[in-house]
Amino acid sequence: MKRVLLIIFISVTALSLQAQKQKVKYYQKVDTKTIHFGFTIGLNTMDFYVRNNNVPENSDTLFTNVNQLLPGFNVSAVSNLRLMKYLDLRFLPGLSFGQRDLYYYKPGGELYAKQKIESAFIELPVLLKYKAKRVNNFRPYFVAGVNYRMDMASRRKYNPEKAIYVRLKQGDIYHEEGFGIDFYLPYFKFSAELKVSTGFRNILVTDPASEHPEYVNALRRLRSQIWVLSFHFE
Repeated sequence: MKRVLLIIFISVTALSLQAQKQKVKYYQKVDTKTIHFGFTIGLNTMDFYVRNNNVPENSDTLFTNVNQLLPGFNVSAVSNLRLMKYLDLRFLPGLSFGQRDLYYYKPGGELYAKQKIESAFIELPVLLKYKAKRVNNFRPYFVAGVNYRMDMASRRKYNPEKAIYVRLKQGDIYHEEGFGIDFYLPYFKFSAELKVSTGFRNILVTDPASEHPEYVNALRRLRSQIWVLSFHFE
């Protein structure tokens, strides 16, 4: 999925470069506004940095990994404050939805079980956007900042009926870095942006379920990582 997001982003960029033959500069007033607003829709893939509790002499120890990345989506509002000619401060509160599957393997490599973990985040990102010089109707840029995410789908209790024996902590702070391109159209600005977001804390709830403690005991640490392809309309 990461490759698909990157291919889409590169394709959009290539098309924009070919379209720069015309010299009419569209929608120039957006660059001089102190504050402007918009909205975002996008795609994401959610992943984990997994650290296992491997104990070779214990035949019951399981090995855990995320084998494939699943697509999700996100929506947000855009608030942009112009700090300098080439620097903006951005606040993009929104929602994102996705899923991660943890696969558990026995020491011999045989699949033991799978844990499906769904997330529905409230996001509160604050980012700095550094813009390059505008060329006709496009402008590349970089973004970096922090994002507080609260997972509204995190469970307070384990669910034996659905065989869910892994729980995540509800809140985490992420550092985010990415790049994008602004495309100036006659009546609005469209941006394509690729960003990676990595959590700071261990979000695994380490108190295991009494029915199947092996799912949590196999893990030492889970850190969240999210890749996001965003399309901004401002």
